[in-house]
Amino acid sequence: MEKIVKEIERLREDIRHHNRRYYVMDDPEISDAEYDRLFKRLMELEGRFPDLITEDSPTQRVGIRPEKAFAEVRHHVPMLSLENAFDDQDILDFDARNRRFLKDDTPIEYTVEPKIDGLAVELVYEYGMLRRASTRGDGNIGEEVTSNVKTIFSVPLKLLPIRKEIVIPDLLEVRGEVYMETKAFESLNRDRMAHDLPVFANPRNGAAGSLRQLDPRISAKRPLNIFCYGIGRVNGLEYATQYELMVAIQQLGLRVNRPHIHLCRSIDEVIAYCHRLEEERDSFPFEIDGAVIKVNRLALQAALGEKSRSPRWALAYKFKPSQEITKIVKIDVQVGRTGVLTPVAQLEPVEIGGVWVKRATLHNQEEIRKKDIRELDTVVVQRAGDVIPEVVKVIESKRTGEERRFEFPRSCPVCGGEVQKKEEEVALRCINPGCPAQVKESFRHFVSKGAMNIDGLGDKIISQLLEKDMVQVEADLYYLTREDLLRLDKIENKSATNLLQSIEESKKTTLSRFIFALGIRHVGAHVARLLADHYQKLDLFMRANRDELLTIKGIGKEIAESITDYLKNRTNRLNIERLLDAGIQIEGTPYVSGSPISGKTFVITGSLRSMKRAGAEERIVAKGGRLASTVTAGTDYLVVGESPGSKMAKAEASGVSILSEGEFLALIE
Repeated sequence: MEKIVKEIERLREDIRHHNRRYYVMDDPEISDAEYDRLFKRLMELEGRFPDLITEDSPTQRVGIRPEKAFAEVRHHVPMLSLENAFDDQDILDFDARNRRFLKDDTPIEYTVEPKIDGLAVELVYEYGMLRRASTRGDGNIGEEVTSNVKTIFSVPLKLLPIRKEIVIPDLLEVRGEVYMETKAFESLNRDRMAHDLPVFANPRNGAAGSLRQLDPRISAKRPLNIFCYGIGRVNGLEYATQYELMVAIQQLGLRVNRPHIHLCRSIDEVIAYCHRLEEERDSFPFEIDGAVIKVNRLALQAALGEKSRSPRWALAYKFKPSQEITKIVKIDVQVGRTGVLTPVAQLEPVEIGGVWVKRATLHNQEEIRKKDIRELDTVVVQRAGDVIPEVVKVIESKRTGEERRFEFPRSCPVCGGEVQKKEEEVALRCINPGCPAQVKESFRHFVSKGAMNIDGLGDKIISQLLEKDMVQVEADLYYLTREDLLRLDKIENKSATNLLQSIEESKKTTLSRFIFALGIRHVGAHVARLLADHYQKLDLFMRANRDELLTIKGIGKEIAESITDYLKNRTNRLNIERLLDAGIQIEGTPYVSGSPISGKTFVITGSLRSMKRAGAEERIVAKGGRLASTVTAGTDYLVVGESPGSKMAKAEASGVSILSEGEFLALIE
């Protein structure tokens, strides 16, 4: 029996260790299969000897009986809400108030971190064991959700310090934000739509709804995560600043958003970092709706104290909203480059994130059906960065009875041609290749920045060229003359000269850009780079066959068939020949023996100061390098900008070479 007890304890410690590596550090040491074997063995032993099961065993996260109701929990230290700031002046006023209150003009140090849009909780650890978890509630009294929080794998049931000499405090009340990553949230909503269940409006609603389930087994199926950001009561933990506190609780095995916690020496640095976070908000894998600013020195926090509902030493800088409520005036249908019919909601104009939004995509007829979207509905509309605004959900309580169900057209709304729906697809598609809408979208794609990059050739000019029958296929653009352009409305001599110059400059391009510009179905910029890396030259790509394409990592059956179908089409091949006859010069991927990065794989993390990420990627490809989105054993270099994410820890663990921005520039130059 002693041998079994020792094995069970060893298994528990191993599983706790690997849970921390995977869920807290994003840096696993073993495969999923090996982890499953450890867990299975522990389950087997505990099944044979149930008297040896302890409440902190990794097997006890799930399986507790549903609660009848949530018990009330009083917080010993109130979980106060934060005062909000909406512009730079509010931040400056906050700093000025602090210095006036302290009667000291010395610059104050602050920490700034992303404000996660989730659900605030308190975790109570006694002698390292998780004893209770509760929601914030009204700040004084919350609801006990211990059973549900135990299902979150990034919450340790037992504190596991990263080094043996770190002392576990007798008592630790740690505050954190339970949230759901964007991709996990989208997957959850897709699953709910598939089962005809109401969708969540945003990840915060998804996290809150998941954590407040009476049955913990439902919570366990939801992809919840946590970041810890502060404490209530504590015995046995030494620290003097907010930043040191974050380091201390991370060393105890709790998950902290360390890569994005920034220590600022002045209020100007605070404002600059808040702006940077807002600019980069769409690059985070989770939703952030602002930045939290805190006085760094805890002695100053204590001196500043609290007001009735919020601490004087902290402030929430709120970003411009990414969601708003408006009304659908009408639903139209657009025809895209590949013939797909996309429903678009015409909205009562609403400002979202500083931009006036008048239209939002409804994706497809299945989406309209599952969300039950109707004309004249009041809806939640979301905008994120450059992504097309979309309707998230309908506010059914606002319905008046005047709303109209939308019926999809039985024929193409542009050309009147036949529409079809393939068995494996959701979308309806116009099958007429000569459909004016498809032709126009093909031209727009061809001249776009990521493709041939013909500056000045916008929608209005493309429309006129097509209407006047001056172009029929993309190659015709390269045979336009000044006289042709002067026949167009609002085109004068200088405009014609600039446009001809832009067309001429676009003749020199790369193989990946050219392949992307062709508009082959399923071939985006990433797949185009894969093809260019593999074939090197256009004539080799033109001879590509299905079996050969399937040998390229990242290209599956559907993409391979789409490429071969395109290359078999006589009209497409004639268009490519005319493009080459017009003087287009296509450079292959330059695998020059003298280039230090030829054939090397790069991953970029964080933001670069000297250039945008797209510019860095172009320079890597131009020198013969390859790009990847995740760090693996096959990665050669990780380029690290400001505020790097978890990729840096993975690179260090995998032995991948890490380059600063300066080292990266020196290497490629």
